[in-house]
Amino acid sequence: MKRVFDLFFGVILLSLVIILLFIAIVIRLTSKGPSLYWSDRVGKNNKIFKMPKFRSMLTDTPAVATHLLDNPDVYLSPIGGFLRRSSLDELPQLFSVLKGDMSFVGPRPALYNQDDLITLRTEKGVDKLLPGITGWAQVNGRDELSIPDKVALDVEYLNRQSFWFDIKILWMTFLKVVKRDGVSH
Repeated sequence: MKRVFDLFFGVILLSLVIILLFIAIVIRLTSKGPSLYWSDRVGKNNKIFKMPKFRSMLTDTPAVATHLLDNPDVYLSPIGGFLRRSSLDELPQLFSVLKGDMSFVGPRPALYNQDDLITLRTEKGVDKLLPGITGWAQVNGRDELSIPDKVALDVEYLNRQSFWFDIKILWMTFLKVVKRDGVSH
């Protein structure tokens, strides 16, 4: 059921190709480098996959989680702040959903070098889940959460998985995006 939901809504949302093309063009016109950034992420069973995002940072930005940068704003492209606040930088992940590397809802995929997060998720069995564009931890604190708190919420999601729980998380995500709640960079 979850896969059918992902495919159905992924195809509908991909019909927004015009918006995707517009964003890609604006990125190219406002900063040098490609429109897409391909991030090495940890997926189901700790398999590394390439996750696309619209590039919101300059091309020479270190490959670490944004909240670990001393001054992330220095690395933002001219429209990067807007893309992040509006979560439009996440739209290319729809291709990862269609490909089967991600789902709409699940734990956010860790960066390949977030060893502490990967280890704790593996210990708790969260690595068996398909990562998501949004998740229970995302709507309950996002980057403000400590790694143990984030993993505790991932475990709660693992134990509570259902179609209606995913719908609740998607609705909460929509509200947070509209209110720009929990977006620190």
